[in-house]
Amino acid sequence: MKLRPMILAAAMAAATLSSALVAPAAHAQAKEQFFPALVYRTGAYAPNGVPFANGFIDYLKLVNARGGINGVKVIWEECETGYATDRGVECYERLKGKNGGATVFQPLSTGITFALTEKAPVDKIPLLTPGLGRSESQDGGVFKWNFPLAGTYWVAADTIIQDIIKKEGGAAKLKGKKIALMYHDSPFGKEAIPPLQERAAMHGFQLTLLPVPHPGVEQKSTWLQIRRDRPDYVLNWGWGVMNSTALKEAQATGYPREKMYGVWWAGAEPDVKDVGAGAKGYNAIMLQHGAEKNSDIVKEILTKLHDKGQGTGPRDEVGDVLYMRGLQASMYGVEGVRAAQERFGKGKVMTGEQARWGYENLNLTQAKLDALGFKGVLRPLSTSCMDHMGAAWTRVHTWDGSKFVWTSDWYQADESILKPMVKAAADKYAAEKKMTRRTPADCQS
Repeated sequence: MKLRPMILAAAMAAATLSSALVAPAAHAQAKEQFFPALVYRTGAYAPNGVPFANGFIDYLKLVNARGGINGVKVIWEECETGYATDRGVECYERLKGKNGGATVFQPLSTGITFALTEKAPVDKIPLLTPGLGRSESQDGGVFKWNFPLAGTYWVAADTIIQDIIKKEGGAAKLKGKKIALMYHDSPFGKEAIPPLQERAAMHGFQLTLLPVPHPGVEQKSTWLQIRRDRPDYVLNWGWGVMNSTALKEAQATGYPREKMYGVWWAGAEPDVKDVGAGAKGYNAIMLQHGAEKNSDIVKEILTKLHDKGQGTGPRDEVGDVLYMRGLQASMYGVEGVRAAQERFGKGKVMTGEQARWGYENLNLTQAKLDALGFKGVLRPLSTSCMDHMGAAWTRVHTWDGSKFVWTSDWYQADESILKPMVKAAADKYAAEKKMTRRTPADCQS
């Protein structure tokens, strides 16, 4: 008669033991937030892609060293794109369902961003494109899943013209001037054209468009035209080897480097180090930060990671421009999840859909940024349903022959010019895709 209770007791004990064994594993899995990392450590763009990737990964390591996102450990996996759109899409498809599902993707390529813009809403995975991607995706009313945080190429182009206006002594002085846009012949380079055309119509300067084919080493014909036309300014919308090639050609042609401006992907150490003193005077508009060797975040990373042999790349690159860009992008990715936890549960793993809400309700005050180590490096950023960019601050730094130095105060993009352009472009996209704008109720979702 006692056999049945004994069997039941044994079964309950086994079930309890089984639960005890399974629960920690499930719990451990549930406490990991997965950040895929699309990188390019090989190919023509590797000299610029590598420091970005190292900064991106180092920040994720630092988050874990700090205790995770409210206790949630972050994990990541790199996938090599070589800056190729098809490979970027392959990486997306390969990683989107791993480790419980991707939190967010950061394509680090405008071409890849274009290719993923229609996939992300289906898979419910946000796309973060700080300083790159589709400029009109600032409009969250149409682009629910895209977040060009901190600035777009339209912001960069607009604020470069603002700096030129300041140098010339007023907007009226631009009338009759010649400005040449030398751009990477890709979606990335072409993004600069609309705001420059708008500004040219406003101020009466002549805009010349000079496309440079991938990867950017063949520029002889471009510089022959520059030598012939003698534009007052040359804007370099380049990436990778295109940038150093442009500076070498400018030196050979005798074009003054102080009359040249690069976008924020054309104003880093790999772009100028091989040219050295020959690049002196070259300017670049920056996505807030520059080289930040003395920043709190860099000091913390050196202490907590590199001093312990846990850094991702060479110690001497920590704090360089593109390394900082990787830190910036990675931090935005993490802080969106932290914001989502405030609504959906502190210490919980966020889905891509929940993280999307976090990126749309991001409020990075100066106090928060300072506490994260970005004092003097970054300015506040605040997103909303209709504004997926959240900030439009830039400044100019200039190569003095051995290092970059700040040569301007802060600029903000002129919303009276860009806002109508963003809405018109977003509305056009919505019409082409037969989409309707988001409702107020959707903004609360």
